[in-house]
Amino acid sequence: MKKFVGGIFFLLLTFPAMAQNDTTRTAKTYAVSEVVVTGTRNETDVRHLPMTVSVIDRTTIEQSMRPSLLPLLTEQVPGLFTTARGVLGYGVSGGAAGGISIRGLSGGSGQMMVLIDGHPQYMGLMGHPISDSYQPLMTERVEVLRGPASVLYGSNAMGGVINIVTRKMQDNGVKTDISAGYGSFNTLETEITNRVHAGKFTSVIAASYNRTDGHRRDMVFDQCGGYAKFGYEFAKAWNAHADVQITHFNASNPGEVSAPLTDADQRITRGMTSVAVENRYEKTSGALSFFYNFGNHWINDGYDAAAGESPLDYRYRSRDNMLGISLYQSAQCFKGNRLTAGVDYYRFGGEAWNDYVSGEQAGERSDIADKTQDEIAGYLDFRQDIVAWLTFDAAVRIDHHSQAGTEWVPQAGLSFRLPKNIGLKISASKGFRFPTIREMYMFPPHNPDLKPERMWNYELAFSQRVGSVSYGINIFYIDGDNLIQTVRMDGRPQNVNTGEIKNAGVEAQAAWHISDAWAVEANYSYLHMENSVLAAPEHKLYAGAAYAAGRWQASTGIQYIAGLYTAVGAQAQTEDFVLWNAQVSFRAAKPLSLWARGENLLAQRYEINAGFPMPRATVMAGIKIHF
Repeated sequence: MKKFVGGIFFLLLTFPAMAQNDTTRTAKTYAVSEVVVTGTRNETDVRHLPMTVSVIDRTTIEQSMRPSLLPLLTEQVPGLFTTARGVLGYGVSGGAAGGISIRGLSGGSGQMMVLIDGHPQYMGLMGHPISDSYQPLMTERVEVLRGPASVLYGSNAMGGVINIVTRKMQDNGVKTDISAGYGSFNTLETEITNRVHAGKFTSVIAASYNRTDGHRRDMVFDQCGGYAKFGYEFAKAWNAHADVQITHFNASNPGEVSAPLTDADQRITRGMTSVAVENRYEKTSGALSFFYNFGNHWINDGYDAAAGESPLDYRYRSRDNMLGISLYQSAQCFKGNRLTAGVDYYRFGGEAWNDYVSGEQAGERSDIADKTQDEIAGYLDFRQDIVAWLTFDAAVRIDHHSQAGTEWVPQAGLSFRLPKNIGLKISASKGFRFPTIREMYMFPPHNPDLKPERMWNYELAFSQRVGSVSYGINIFYIDGDNLIQTVRMDGRPQNVNTGEIKNAGVEAQAAWHISDAWAVEANYSYLHMENSVLAAPEHKLYAGAAYAAGRWQASTGIQYIAGLYTAVGAQAQTEDFVLWNAQVSFRAAKPLSLWARGENLLAQRYEINAGFPMPRATVMAGIKIHF
């Protein structure tokens, strides 16, 4: 409790919030007239929404100089944490990192969702995000809704959503950016992006290649990816766009230091594509969109030679996909009103099997699962300005799953816009998650009779802006039941709906735009969990400063993590650590900039995944060409 009170006092008095400008922008919970799309299907002033939305814009993404979005989200968004195991790459299956949690609800369990332009992105069989797919090259900004978003996005959004809004060229012309860097552990990071805006036509084409030897033996990771988006405004109020992304990575799992693995290799290909037609009139807007994402996984789980194990005689294989159609229209029916109605259809699934490469079954295939499921839903969101300073919002979704049945999802809230730029929000919202194909049909604990997980989130949020200073604080309580857990039934493990969750916490953020050149910002979150959850820290504090003037840009930040569970149960383990990171860039000539990045500059010894020590201090340096 002393740490909690001290953290809040430090945050609110030492680091008030910074208003955005063109050179130094930070993620914050917006208290001013900012437009977001994640908390509602149409562009909306966030002050009229009862939920909490944090935004990381393109400038902040570029200044972080990282090949992945996840470390930046961990720093910038209170209540959100992502796991890591090395200098680059996350991998899948055993030993993987890239787990994302919001307020103690984990994406690895399908309890939070990643979206790309509002379209769900998760593994069709397992239901979890694929973290190596989320790269800055395709990202204009990231909007994070902390709290249930099931009304708009259905299952898997019970804890919150991360919406990656893809890039678009705003001004007429052609722009190209090339970046390359090299650093610790033979790590290479490269990226090239070309953007075009010619009249009614826009395009973005990007590609990247990243690799590292890793800080441990057998920890090589290499990844290549590409992204393309094309848009056309075929009428004054109508436009269409289509995009495609492919990423392929090879990862090696070295195993825990006490039980190192040999030949634990993975070859993963992930892709997504979407097509959308949008309309935007003065009093109505909407879209019809189609999306499809897919994956192809080849995994060798390896063996512990030191323990006398032999190489595995099979390789795990899977192909999965998810497709969806989304239709919505939002309209102003009368003054101060906004009514949004929509329909979603999702189909997801795939097949998994073992290919035997040696032994008595060599050349044979052993099927694990071949399953497809459907989800269809309709929703209605009603928002009304009661008076100039008060907005009421209520929404409901009815969602039907082909196996798990039908779920009703309501939410409601009030948004107050008070004098002296004070904002106050009160909300109650339901979140849910349908069981995944893995939980129902794959591996020994499977149970086809599982029902949806459910929770309620109650939240009170306060924010204020005074000149170049703004700050905010959120208090929330989560009450959930029917959570899917593995227990022993009749002497064997089985997935059943038996778990409960009761989480409560405080999240605060603040920043101060001191001058045209200097800015500081900070955020803090405290999470109380009745039942411990992996990779959900009790305390998370980040404080940073940024400088931008003339040819120089520099930023630095310190992150403090305490009470991070790396193991739960009878052998529970927690970690406390402090990380210091810094970035600097210098514009040597009009088209050329030099940059450098240092991480864990205090050379801390720590683990996020149990048995996987993180690298000590690492450095990267490179060039960026813009023309």
